Amino acid sequence: MSAEASDPVKLGWMIGSPPPADKIIRFSDPDYFSFPKLRWTVCHFRQLMPTVGVSRGLDAPIPFERRLDDKIDALTFTPLGGTAPMTWAQSLSANYTDGIVILHEGVIIYERYAGCLGDTGQHGAMSVTKSLTGLLGEMLVAEGKLDETAKVAAIVPELAKSAFGDATVRQVLDMTTGLRYNEDYADPDADVWRYGAAGNPLPKPAGYTGPQTYFEYLETVAKEGVHGTAFGYKTINTDALGWIIARATGQSVADLLADRIWSKMGAEQDGYYTVDSIGTPFAGGGLNAGLRDLARIGQLMLEGGVINGRRLVPEAAIDNIRKGGDKAAFAKAGYPLLKGWSYRGMWWVSHNENGAYMARGVHGQAIYVDPKARMVIARFASTPQAGNAANDPTSLPAYDAVAKHLMQ
Repeated sequence: MSAEASDPVKLGWMIGSPPPADKIIRFSDPDYFSFPKLRWTVCHFRQLMPTVGVSRGLDAPIPFERRLDDKIDALTFTPLGGTAPMTWAQSLSANYTDGIVILHEGVIIYERYAGCLGDTGQHGAMSVTKSLTGLLGEMLVAEGKLDETAKVAAIVPELAKSAFGDATVRQVLDMTTGLRYNEDYADPDADVWRYGAAGNPLPKPAGYTGPQTYFEYLETVAKEGVHGTAFGYKTINTDALGWIIARATGQSVADLLADRIWSKMGAEQDGYYTVDSIGTPFAGGGLNAGLRDLARIGQLMLEGGVINGRRLVPEAAIDNIRKGGDKAAFAKAGYPLLKGWSYRGMWWVSHNENGAYMARGVHGQAIYVDPKARMVIARFASTPQAGNAANDPTSLPAYDAVAKHLMQ
């Protein structure tokens, strides 16, 4: 189904008091997050499952200046591997975009909403969450509160017998750990689904004998390969980092993010995390936020840890992310559309001529930071396919087209 045909409002999901039986979505439904239902679900996680808030604090929001650029919709580019040109406006529909905002020099020059999302709504950030967890980790390293060379077992003894035990904090941050864990969302037998079952906050079904929480699952992860030799994108690294952060600071990732960043960046809305049965925030993918607040994170990165004239993150933490990780280790993971990229502090680094880097989440979530063009793009989406390989051929050249336009 096209973006237009699968629009959740047109399909009538969860409309009515109560909605018609065939239009109800429940967290307990096995397809609650399958296309096209996911196009409604991505904006309504808080209605379906327990969450914990990320407070924006009590200060007034600091709005962005607006100076809209009416030329962006008509910009053209050629998709990766394609021959026919596409316009920016066409790419939004092609990528099932629910919301997108572009900042240039900290000013909103473009903003659009569709599907389930409006400018006052919130949307699941999916694995963009990882990059915020990584940012918190890099911040603690830069401040000397977390030793990147320390073994995980020294900080979280419960993980000593797991694959994480003899890994360093840096190897977790850069996902160069050797873990036996399959994260292929297209494989119904993949480990990611067992991890999801452990983190499910609902009562476990009769006969369930597996881990009851994220923490319990992490203790069971077996080692495969050698730490530090190859990049392997595995969500459990981020939740291990969330546990490390909690032990190092005494705060969950939700509380630390609120205290150090969200409540001080002029945010418009509270954010929130989905949680497991004991209230542990899903550090690897549970953040939900407003679109402009997601863009504020991008602007914070662009300005080296400063936003609205206020330093929130040490510049050394941002610099460490921007320089990227081990390209050779990244290449072993086999991302044909991301040749020459690397991964550092849970951010994806392009190493292109503009020094662009980004946070990426399944179904098309993104924060794209282009330092040379002084541009930030924040996007929420609900593509039918989970993997970003489905939307990268149009998304990445579209972002580049806007950057070139702005530099002219």
